[in-house]
Amino acid sequence: MSDAIKHECGIALVRLRKPLQYYIDKYGTPLYGIKRLYVLMEKQSNRGQDGAGVGNVKLDVPPGHRYISRYRSVENRPITDIFNKINEKYKEVLRNNPDKFKDAKWLQENLAYSGEVWLGHLRYGTHGKNEIENCHPMLRQSNWRSRNMLVAGNFNMTNADELFHKLVKLGQHPKDLGDTVTVMEKIGHFLDEENQRVFDRFKGIYENPALSDIIEDNMDLPRVLHRACRDFDGGYAMAGVTGFGASFVVRDPSGIRPAYYWADDEVVIVASEKTAIKAAFNANYDDIKEVQPGHALIIDKHGEYNEFQIMKPLEKKSCSFERIYFSRGSDPQIYEERKQLGRLLIPQILEEIDYDLENTVFSYIPNTAETAFFGMVEGLEQYLADWRLRRITQDNLAPDEIKRVLSFRPRIEKLVSKDVKLRTFITNDDERDEMVSHVYEMTYEVIRKGIDTVVLIDDSIVRGTTLEKSILKMLDRLSPKRIIIVSSAPQIRYPDCYGIDMSKMKEFVAFRAMLDLLRKNGIEYMKHEVYAQSVGALQTDNAYEENFVKQLYDKFTDEEISQKIAEIVTPENMKAEVSMIYQTVENLHKACPNHTGDWYFTGNYPTRGGNRVVNRAFVNFMEGKLVRAY
Repeated sequence: MSDAIKHECGIALVRLRKPLQYYIDKYGTPLYGIKRLYVLMEKQSNRGQDGAGVGNVKLDVPPGHRYISRYRSVENRPITDIFNKINEKYKEVLRNNPDKFKDAKWLQENLAYSGEVWLGHLRYGTHGKNEIENCHPMLRQSNWRSRNMLVAGNFNMTNADELFHKLVKLGQHPKDLGDTVTVMEKIGHFLDEENQRVFDRFKGIYENPALSDIIEDNMDLPRVLHRACRDFDGGYAMAGVTGFGASFVVRDPSGIRPAYYWADDEVVIVASEKTAIKAAFNANYDDIKEVQPGHALIIDKHGEYNEFQIMKPLEKKSCSFERIYFSRGSDPQIYEERKQLGRLLIPQILEEIDYDLENTVFSYIPNTAETAFFGMVEGLEQYLADWRLRRITQDNLAPDEIKRVLSFRPRIEKLVSKDVKLRTFITNDDERDEMVSHVYEMTYEVIRKGIDTVVLIDDSIVRGTTLEKSILKMLDRLSPKRIIIVSSAPQIRYPDCYGIDMSKMKEFVAFRAMLDLLRKNGIEYMKHEVYAQSVGALQTDNAYEENFVKQLYDKFTDEEISQKIAEIVTPENMKAEVSMIYQTVENLHKACPNHTGDWYFTGNYPTRGGNRVVNRAFVNFMEGKLVRAY
């Protein structure tokens, strides 16, 4: 993605199903769980570079011994920072008590981070300062082991304010307005109530401390999660660990945010991406399961696990941006879907270049668009195979012409490279734009000046600023006749409210293009009508019912908006003609049939709260408010 954006976070959970001594005896080290969690987190580092956190819970340690530990970091390499600290504790044991290094009982009574349950989190902050207090896992503490809880999640709630006020009505005094604290405290409230319910059921039958174990064995975590999550409106995959070691991962009813799990006799693993589980445990992809929408995977204190329906599942609307850009492309399904996105663009590209392949050079903007580029090239080869067959069988060609037809190949070059060592350290906008241009390097003397058309594919275009300020200016130095920018994703028109940092409408180049078209077509008054509708709906609490902004886009075709975008991103004094091609929503669904969440492109939000967010975002734009809409 040439316009870098921040996006949803990553979660990782490792539950050892056997006592720690088993892993020491089998693998020769007490670090088995630590190493696996490290790999899970490193393989998901693409999901969060603002910070990281690790929590660990020990099972059945005697009273008086610490059983919950947590490290969080916002250092430059937060995962490395955390695991270096944990590793240092084990090095100290080797230095001072080497005979105890493989003694599980001693380790668990004397050393932090020697428990059987591990919870990791990677943070990409969509809002809030990059401070350690904003990093997960969040910790809720109590002297009752069953009331303690670690929580980490990949989520945003559209109704955080509503949830906050419900907590206040319950008598709580939340320390923060953010949805992270609100979510944790809401789950915690019903965890407390469940503790009390079980306590009341068994008091008088069992005496303390045996009653504590009875409470832990009889707590109904599916009930807790149902009561806590039924008011949530948003996209979420939340993981939690109680103080007694029971764990859960709960997913929103629309399946917006991803969550996968895998288990064998030794471990139960959860992660946001399949490739992380594959890397950490060499698991077969077919054995890695998806936590179903509206369900929770619950692992009890004894290591037994199952999925439970927490809420009624809705139509599945998994985030398509996961497939286009965010998730690692080494997942075989995602890899093939991204190639298909490139293939499906071929009819539009051929029409745009008037089928003139001899004078067209194909390339891509590194690195995430590379897979879509491979698919585009395969699509070109398939077109040429059909073209060759027609020419040879229908045109009665001479031998030399047959040879030329058979040997013709599309022209493919790597025109744009990115120098990852060069940092744009200057913060002044004008000077920073100049520095950004030096991050990219061009390959010269492969374009025939004034003759060739350059087709450059990107996986998605959000703001268009990098194109305008850097890419197009640099491509123009190659002196092509035309430059065609191709996006393997459709036009991004609407804000996200489920975990991605795309909440301000004025930043979308498609939105700017639509506004310009309203003005040029003499119907700019429509935006004021939509503003009035949105304000009225927000005031009467009806903003959940309809996305009013859609009617502005409905006045224009996709092609009209693409043409206007091309005008907007074309720098002054540009010599080459610039065109834009965007993926169609129909083809997006063909390429990613199991991930149909397309609200960025269509405005069809999977939850009611999404409509409220887009209407609020439009009101903010009209009123000049530079704040997020949820």
